[in-house]
Amino acid sequence: MSYSECPRAAIEMKEAIDGVEMVIVPRAVDLGEMTVRRALPAKDRQMVGPFIFFDQMGPAGFKSGQGVDVRPHPHINLATLTYLFEGEILHRDSLGTEQLIRPGAVNWMKAGRGIVHSERTRPALRESGQRLFGLQTWMALPLHAEEDEPDFVHIAKDDLPMFDGEGAKGRLIAGSAFGLSSPLQTASDTLYCDIHLGAGRTVQIDAKAEERALYTVSGTLDIDGCSFEPGQLVILKPGALLEVKASTPARFVLVGGATMEGPRYLWWNFVSSRPERIEQAKEDWKMRRFDTVPGDDTEFIPLPDNKKKTLKAVGGTAFS
Repeated sequence: MSYSECPRAAIEMKEAIDGVEMVIVPRAVDLGEMTVRRALPAKDRQMVGPFIFFDQMGPAGFKSGQGVDVRPHPHINLATLTYLFEGEILHRDSLGTEQLIRPGAVNWMKAGRGIVHSERTRPALRESGQRLFGLQTWMALPLHAEEDEPDFVHIAKDDLPMFDGEGAKGRLIAGSAFGLSSPLQTASDTLYCDIHLGAGRTVQIDAKAEERALYTVSGTLDIDGCSFEPGQLVILKPGALLEVKASTPARFVLVGGATMEGPRYLWWNFVSSRPERIEQAKEDWKMRRFDTVPGDDTEFIPLPDNKKKTLKAVGGTAFS
């Protein structure tokens, strides 16, 4: 997705709960096509491991004749990961990729030195309508990989490892957990797991990843006697072992990874460790120096002219 303005998420400190550092409650914003809830970046917490942008898309219902139309737009120095619970999206990019994504599969796009992509609803589905619900995250690339060649990887849901037992089951999207390893090769240590819990069941969350968070998708979770409803990003304390219990049938994602080696700057669709690199990307997009998207090259999203021009470091990262 392209960066759209969203209200800053609310922060709730949870010092009384063992293992929980804070809770981020994203505010919903209607973008016309669908409702989006943005958990990262937040004012007091901008990243969790490499994750610098965390959006919940929908759930949204599209009637006949409606659909997603995210026009071609650029990215640099980051990777995007799209994961759906319902519906489908057609991805195209300047590498010539054309790939549908459906629930349980992964679209991972490494922008590196620069890529352009679009996300649409295919014509046949636009005629019939659909429900769409999912997550899109951006991961900052480590310094050594920021200017890598762009790349795109699609992994079908049946090629991602599953675990199932004692009332908990899930799909490992990235990294290693629950004795499994994902085939997705990320640029830095990354954890991403989709977990279902039956009512009254529990799952143990280990502390192998430096930074971790839970995002509640559905149902009610209980951690140390405190309830968490859908649409909350629960930041876990480093090194804490904890048990998550489902008060009702529940679904959540576990994300995290290694701490970035330094701050990052975020402006529109650009992420980089160097503010001058973002200035270059802005000029390149304005002057149409990026590659175009085969099959989707008649439209594009213009460079915003109403965004702040200065970048300011805040905490461990930086954003406009």
